[in-house]
Amino acid sequence: MRNVMHLMAGVLLLAGCASGRHHDVPEYGIPEAHMPARFTAATEHGGEQDDRHFWAGFEDPLLEQLLARTLQANHDLLGALARYDSAAALLYGARREQWPSITASAAASEQHLAAVEQMPGGDTRVTRYQAGLAASWELDLAGRLRRATQARRADLEAAGADIAALQVALTGEVASTYFTLRGLQQQHEVAQQNVALQRATLEIVEARVAAGRGTDFDVVRARSQLERTRAALPSLEAAMRAHMHRLAVLTGAPPATLIDTLATAGPLPEQRPVIPVETPGEVLRRRPDIAAAERRLAAATARIGVASADLFPRFTLSGLLGSVASDGSDLFSGAAESRRVALGVDWTFLDHGRVRARIEAADADSRAALAQYQRTVLQALEETETRLVNYQQAQTRAARLQQAAEDAAQAAALARTRYERGFIGYFEVLAAEQELSETRDAAVRSRTEVTLAMVDLYRALAGAPSAVDVQQQVEG
Repeated sequence: MRNVMHLMAGVLLLAGCASGRHHDVPEYGIPEAHMPARFTAATEHGGEQDDRHFWAGFEDPLLEQLLARTLQANHDLLGALARYDSAAALLYGARREQWPSITASAAASEQHLAAVEQMPGGDTRVTRYQAGLAASWELDLAGRLRRATQARRADLEAAGADIAALQVALTGEVASTYFTLRGLQQQHEVAQQNVALQRATLEIVEARVAAGRGTDFDVVRARSQLERTRAALPSLEAAMRAHMHRLAVLTGAPPATLIDTLATAGPLPEQRPVIPVETPGEVLRRRPDIAAAERRLAAATARIGVASADLFPRFTLSGLLGSVASDGSDLFSGAAESRRVALGVDWTFLDHGRVRARIEAADADSRAALAQYQRTVLQALEETETRLVNYQQAQTRAARLQQAAEDAAQAAALARTRYERGFIGYFEVLAAEQELSETRDAAVRSRTEVTLAMVDLYRALAGAPSAVDVQQQVEG
């Protein structure tokens, strides 16, 4: 054993001389992100909202059911869970590399010796029995295995953050698709109301023509307006069916599964949950896509250390404890005992150029991961700022269009009354009803846009913090 230690000391001295200057392996730290103190459009938002109850704030049990199904059976999410399991297995394997490996072996053989192999007066057959335990352990003096484990752990944490990011994206997509469907159903109802209104107007025009108080030109224009409004119904019905198919697939079911469930028109939500808008730093700490990018940066940094360890020799300490005998009954007797301790050295110092190339490649990968992390941070800030503005402006637009729809309905009713009394021609009625149709449709669209803007804002914020998270932040 003393000779083995002398050999190790000599090789370490040689390694220090041959490696030249030591390659500096960076110690990882989360990069600082420069960000504003607050979001510019956050003044109208406040309050506390537990993320677990956010979707319940819309007071739509069917939406909650769809979200639950998605989180249980969506195939993209199942794939992400499988990738997480793969990363966990790779981390376990990396940890195992740091431990000694122990193998057990046993063998029995019988050999017939050729004449030239036989000793004078010896046996022509040789029987051999052996059994033993062999152990091997790489001495991680350069930190290669430790850095590899760090990289695998960061990969696992990135995979976990990917799952969280996908959950936010999927719940947002389900909610957006669902609310878009409800908006289309409302548009369909408005179109049917417009059809009924214009059919009644056509009957009035026909009655006036029959009484000699109108012209066939008025009848043709009224009928044209009616058919143009009716023509919008098939495209709305096709769009509604497409969104039903999409919701089914998001929940992991065949496209036609939810048609009966969703066929009955439902209203857009009147109640909307409050989303608290915190400081940019708090938002970024909660966004899982940023967490995933940061963990991938950590993994890339650790792999610089893995590549740098090849500048130095690898030492493997191995041992064998066994028994060898020519008769099976003699196994494990004192005379049959066999022992061996060895130090193995593996050093590719003549391959220095390739090692340096791998280090430079790992360093470049780390710089690319840093750039991706910084890009993700800026993109998150951009998304949040933009979606805050979109939500505020959507609310303003919806309020104005609702008032415009009420005014247009009153104007159309007055126009019909004046037309029936002969005060105005049909052209004014036609213009008033066309304006009413368009304004009603725009008002429904705007209400849908408000809800979708809230969902987009929720996705940009990666969900409101739970009460537990808030308590941890206060205690921290």
